[in-house]
This record gives sequence, structure tokens and C-alpha cells, in this order.
Amino acid sequence: MKQPVQLDVSRVQAHLRQFAAERDWEQFHNPKNLVMALAGEVGELTEIFQWLTPEQSATVMRDPRRATCVEHELADILQYVIRLSDLLEIDLDRALWNKLRRNAEQYPVALARGNARKYTELGEEKTAPESS
Repeated sequence: MKQPVQLDVSRVQAHLRQFAAERDWEQFHNPKNLVMALAGEVGELTEIFQWLTPEQSATVMRDPRRATCVEHELADILQYVIRLSDLLEIDLDRALWNKLRRNAEQYPVALARGNARKYTELGEEKTAPESS
């Protein structure tokens, strides 16, 4: 079994803070710019998967070149998320666990299992369209 990942967010925050300071990039690191940069990186990750079939996307990490690209884009995304959370003083651990609890409440197993409906649509009966 794979070992769980241990990510020390505060250590990464400190590193990114120092990295930006050494380059005088704090002037560019405001929430608006970081969100825009984050969206750009998500776009770059999307581009890797854009024309793959679902089957190809499931095996993307078997191609060493693509695997490296996926890892780099995910790391870029994570860096921007962590840097943004630092600037906005968001405790990512707390925020994540709160959101996971909320998801469990919004998507109870009995209603959500096996379908992709949004939580606002769970429990609604799917009816066939009426014929005229």
C-alpha cells in the first residue's frame, strides 16, 4: 500500500514567502493576480487532458513525458493555492476538513451513490419528459 503524503503547508508557505521576497515579487502577489495565475495553471493542466479519451486520461501517468507535465502543473497549482491562502490568512487544513464535512452532509451516500447530480438536485425524482 502506498504511504500517505505528508505535506507541511506552513513550511511551503514560508518557502514561497521567502522566494517571493528575494525576487521582490510581493508587489505582484496580490489575491487578484494569484487567482489569475492559478486559473492559467489550471488551463495548462486542462490542455494536457483536453483531447484524451477517458481511457487515455486514466493512464496518462504511464507516458513519462506527460507524467512530468502533469506533475509540474499540479505543483504549480498547489503553489498558487498555498501562496494565496497565506496572503488571505486561510488555514488550509481547517478549511479543507470543514469542506469535506460539508460535502458529506450535502452528498449523503444514500442519495449520492452512483450519480453525478449536484447536491441541490439529490432526492429529486428523475421523470421522463412528457410526450404531447
